[in-house]
Amino acid sequence: MAASGHLRIGELSRRTEVSRELLRAWERRYGLLRPTRSEGGFRLYSPEDERRIKLMQAHLERGLSAAEAARLALAEDAEAASVDTAPPLQRGARDLRAALDALDESAAHAAIDRLLAEVSVASVLREVILPYLRALGERWAGGEVTVGQEHFASNVLRGRLLGLARGWDQGVGPRALLACPPRELHDLGLIVFGLALRGRGWRITFLGADTPLDTLAATAGSLQPDAVVLTASTPEGFASNRDAIRRLARTVPLWIAGGGATSETAQEAGAQLLDADPLGAADRLAARAPHPADARLSHRRGPLLRPP
Repeated sequence: MAASGHLRIGELSRRTEVSRELLRAWERRYGLLRPTRSEGGFRLYSPEDERRIKLMQAHLERGLSAAEAARLALAEDAEAASVDTAPPLQRGARDLRAALDALDESAAHAAIDRLLAEVSVASVLREVILPYLRALGERWAGGEVTVGQEHFASNVLRGRLLGLARGWDQGVGPRALLACPPRELHDLGLIVFGLALRGRGWRITFLGADTPLDTLAATAGSLQPDAVVLTASTPEGFASNRDAIRRLARTVPLWIAGGGATSETAQEAGAQLLDADPLGAADRLAARAPHPADARLSHRRGPLLRPP
């Protein structure tokens, strides 16, 4: 994929299941596609091109001729562009929800591509991804979405978020080691937290869901991170591992977060509490954690960031 959400013709062909030859014919005969050129001279196709192709496909399936299908697709696209005056974040949130509800992965990726081309990653996380995830949980609990829809949406978003996270362990800033305890499978919030913390200059080492605590301890011993963050969606995620978490907190600068984290849980574990949404938690950790040099010095003397 090219920058700013634009596609080379091969990827466009794969997404739409239309051959390259036919795409070029539709571009040449009907003006259906409006590519730009990369610095290297390659044609780059936009999410709007992809949308017009899908409109044309829908009309072809109704039995219209190619010329008539192209005319209608162009007219409908122009009408949609003229009436859709919603701000990018509002429009993107709407389009993403509709695509994920419809199990349309290509449309979901196109919606995310448009968002990332128009606004910052931080804005997408704060204004679109986190509100969507909260609403998804509520809708699933209320029976408004199926288990299949919930799993589909979670997997699509997880893949895109981890794509944004590529290289987040590079740099010279403080390091955070992120994990979920055993049997905790919900790590989307932790990925968002890691992206937000990365945006504040931290390096991220991500172990993810269902991490054995002895593995976490061994990794922390090897990396000597400035903070270890453990998240669980329910209190049981911490309670069922209380003794192991307490031992971990005696050797590493441990923070707990997520829906299952409470002040009582943190006190019992000897850990610090991040009791905010992932973006707020990143702000708090970045503000409260010691300077890396101070952290390494204190770590030699004993555990850091002990509760008062």
